[in-house]
Amino acid sequence: MQELFSAGFPSILLRFLICFVVNWFIVHFLYFRKSDRRDFYFTFVIISVAIFFLVYLMMGMDRGKATMGVGLGLFGIFSIMRYRTDTMPVREMTYLFVVVCLSVVHAMAESMGVDNKGKMEGTPITELIVIDLIVIAVIILFESFLKVENTKLIQYDRIELVKKSRRQELIADLEERFEIKVIDVKVGAADLLRDMVMLRVTYVGEKGGDVDKKLKIKKSEYAEV
Repeated sequence: MQELFSAGFPSILLRFLICFVVNWFIVHFLYFRKSDRRDFYFTFVIISVAIFFLVYLMMGMDRGKATMGVGLGLFGIFSIMRYRTDTMPVREMTYLFVVVCLSVVHAMAESMGVDNKGKMEGTPITELIVIDLIVIAVIILFESFLKVENTKLIQYDRIELVKKSRRQELIADLEERFEIKVIDVKVGAADLLRDMVMLRVTYVGEKGGDVDKKLKIKKSEYAEV
């Protein structure tokens, strides 16, 4: 009776465990703590797991076909995300690219072994760990020194301030109410019966989780203040 698992399967599980822990650390401690977006948290972690095993299974094929299959698969993934209704923000797309790349690197790295000529081949676990640490260090470095711009959708009650001539008053009022540094303001749909208007406010802050994901403003509804 054939064995249930191949000889190299324990090494694959070890690489998967390292990959999962590293991606989870990046998503939880570096991305989520500043963005507070649970939807992207779920997406990044699940995609990292799916990509790892997808690439691992493709590596079971011929080397040339596997490389082509991985390329086409990743192209398809990013094409789907590019053409969906709501465009993914640049920061979220960057973190997605990072977790996908790390998953591919860990899945394609062959375990250390000795070939027929007695020569060592494959990628040692230590090299993968060093690569992971470099990526984490670079992210921490730039996240620490660069300010994060977030976007918040607000139902605003002082509709008289949305005029171009009173833009500075609008920004000052938003900064005073929410204690944020406003970078830009766009005006969306207005409800004149209730004297309410939808604002998309771009600001500098530590958290982006206050964004109301249920309220959407289409690009066709934007109007410069």
